[in-house]
Amino acid sequence: MQERALSDLKVLEYGEFINGPYCAKLMGDMGAEVIKIEEPGSGDEARRHEPFYGNVPHAERSGLFLYLNTSKLGITLNLKTATGAELFKQLVKNADVLIENRPPGLMSELGLGYEVLRKINPRLVMTSITPFGQSGPYKNYKAHDLNLWHIGGMGYITKEERHGNDLGPPVKGGGRQADFTAGLTAAIATMCALYSRQMTGRGQWIDVSEMECISSLPQAPLAFPSLEGRIVGKFAEPLYPGGIMNCKDGEVLIRLVEEGQWCNLFDLMGNPEWTQGDWWMDRQARVDSSDFLNSMVAEWAAQHTVGEILSGAQEKHIPVAGANTAEDIVKDKQFKSREFFVEIEHPETGRIKYPSAGYKLSESPWCGYNPAPLLGQHNNDIYCQRLGYSAEDLVYMRESGVI
Repeated sequence: MQERALSDLKVLEYGEFINGPYCAKLMGDMGAEVIKIEEPGSGDEARRHEPFYGNVPHAERSGLFLYLNTSKLGITLNLKTATGAELFKQLVKNADVLIENRPPGLMSELGLGYEVLRKINPRLVMTSITPFGQSGPYKNYKAHDLNLWHIGGMGYITKEERHGNDLGPPVKGGGRQADFTAGLTAAIATMCALYSRQMTGRGQWIDVSEMECISSLPQAPLAFPSLEGRIVGKFAEPLYPGGIMNCKDGEVLIRLVEEGQWCNLFDLMGNPEWTQGDWWMDRQARVDSSDFLNSMVAEWAAQHTVGEILSGAQEKHIPVAGANTAEDIVKDKQFKSREFFVEIEHPETGRIKYPSAGYKLSESPWCGYNPAPLLGQHNNDIYCQRLGYSAEDLVYMRESGVI
């Protein structure tokens, strides 16, 4: 077996739902040992979110949880108990990284803030992910992905499209983009802190704000007000003809701007009579004729399959994309050729396909082939075999609500 990129790294995860677990997953899938801590009884909130495998709600069948927690060992621990806090400190002693996404101040209230933990382990890198960061007037506010998307400014540049030169209200990106972006940002910051530790020998505390993670994405809209005094997104730019077009067996996205692209599209369409003349050669003229152009292109697209249109567009260098469904993605030949989807065996679901990673390392490949842990699956391994507690201790701790 090839050496894993992060095989010497030991990560402790006290996080739930998306951003913290995703941060830890990215490291675990590259070989780091990740010990995931969940609340006894209830476990990670993600266990209660759909979709569920087989459409059967079950704590071990949440697709979200299964994806976010590959490559991890799982234990249960109640940090609100004195014994639980002591066990946590023992785990911190041997950890390189602690990832947590609890509300600001909670770890300190538990007696487990960074200033306490750094005395136990001066080399510890502690990564804290919260909606608004550990300081500032919003620090104690709660937030969902919807709030963070918009307060971070992304909704301002992803407004709903309407006919004419007006844009509709701000809209949110699909899924939970703020949470995943924060998890990815936290993973990058954590690796930078680990690199710094190699030179200094000291760990540090990383304060990740989801609001700031989102605001760091649309760089141009945030830069323009300071550079030009102009607010991007407030005034609509011309909406060029095109959009999602229905085909015989699916949908394609056609959004053309340049004259040459339209020439090639008309050639692919067989240069119908209505394309004759130079009335469409001016960009503004095409904007003014959007309704007509869209209706004619839509009529043509409806007579062809997605494959036919994409193949022709490739040959003629026309920027057209297929609007892939989840089924399309799993079957896509490009994904298959690069073995992007991997099969992982889980006790509750059997072998199902998971996305792997968007990169390939030639000498230390991705290794996320271990399934998400069952709730408390590795309690015996961690508490007894590593920390030296007996089976009787484990029974007592379970009955007293510690694990």
